[in-house]
Amino acid sequence: MVYKLGAGWSATAEQIEQAVEQQRFVECGPTQERSAGWVPPRGEEHGALVESIGGQYLLKLAIESKAVPSSVVKRKAEERAAEIEATTGRKPGKREVRDLREEAKQTLLPYAFSKRGSVTVWLDVQAQRLVLDAGSQGRADEVISALVKVLDGFVVQELHTATAAGAAMSAWLSSQEPPAGFSIDRECELKATDASKSVIRYAHHPLDIEEIRQHIAEGKLPTKLAMTWDERVSFVLTEGMQLRKLQFQDGVFEKTSKEKEDGFDADAAIATGEIGRLIPDLLEALGGEIQIGIAAEAAPAAAPAALAMDPADAPF
Repeated sequence: MVYKLGAGWSATAEQIEQAVEQQRFVECGPTQERSAGWVPPRGEEHGALVESIGGQYLLKLAIESKAVPSSVVKRKAEERAAEIEATTGRKPGKREVRDLREEAKQTLLPYAFSKRGSVTVWLDVQAQRLVLDAGSQGRADEVISALVKVLDGFVVQELHTATAAGAAMSAWLSSQEPPAGFSIDRECELKATDASKSVIRYAHHPLDIEEIRQHIAEGKLPTKLAMTWDERVSFVLTEGMQLRKLQFQDGVFEKTSKEKEDGFDADAAIATGEIGRLIPDLLEALGGEIQIGIAAEAAPAAAPAALAMDPADAPF
């Protein structure tokens, strides 16, 4: 997801490194349900928490969680409640049952399997942008909260465009005229706005057909559309202004060094360079960035801009 950095905020890689060091990742303790903290972006143990490559700062937030199935917690709590009733003749009340469930969960947590994920963070201080590879708004909010917690004066704002993504996709599909520098690929999703909420999906299918134009004319709106930018980066644009399934085309990384020690730097430099050019082109295709509260003449409802890609797709 893409956010605008607060006006005037700036920091060096060294300053950010010192700040995030306070929240270096530590695995969950035996009875701890969740842990989040910063890890080296390169994946090297005890490595730097901030990588500065071509003036771009890269970080990675790791999140580990453990969970016990609620059905198991409930069963253990009921067994304990039955024991109390059998030995005392007293049936535990609602509050005591809640305490028994919490006690059961704490007892079982040390045996629960942990699940770990991570979010790559890209700080483009020069362009005043924060880019996250978070797949959901909740995960993005967690990363931003972690940054706000350790970086003095750190504030972000949503980007807004003059034309909503859904409205723009409708126009592009109806006219078969994508914005300059972009092409329409072979995947889209259309959703009805009436009570039926019916959904029509096209995959590996040409989209320059009358059938799609008819669906749009009948009131169905595009919620996803596969596109390619400059024949270099393919993605699926959503109605919420997210970019999914981000993929770099063949040849983009052909000059990447195969050597382990500098492959990361080359991949990161290329990826941030490509996405750094894609973002402003996409914003321009959607009518340009606007400030909320400032009217955009003859423009549909403004939409927040976001970029999301699966962590597996991140090249660095």
